[in-house]
Amino acid sequence: METVYDWVSILIFAGLVTLFLQRSIAETEVDSIWHYLPPALGCAIGNQLGNNDWPVPAVTLFLATLAYIWYVLKPGRVQNSGD
Repeated sequence: METVYDWVSILIFAGLVTLFLQRSIAETEVDSIWHYLPPALGCAIGNQLGNNDWPVPAVTLFLATLAYIWYVLKPGRVQNSGD
């Protein structure tokens, strides 16, 4: 945990894990576990790019990862509780 890229990737990944855990206990299946693979890889690859002195591709990949999470996983989506 030495660079800003480490912290950014951990923060994005922690939010992704939290979203996955919330969705995994839902009564109805909202999305598949495979939908979480691209943003997880985006965090890992973005971190490696940033740590290896490729700041522009790293930031671009982090932004693309956040866009994927927002448009594909839709974290604000309300689940029906069956009421």
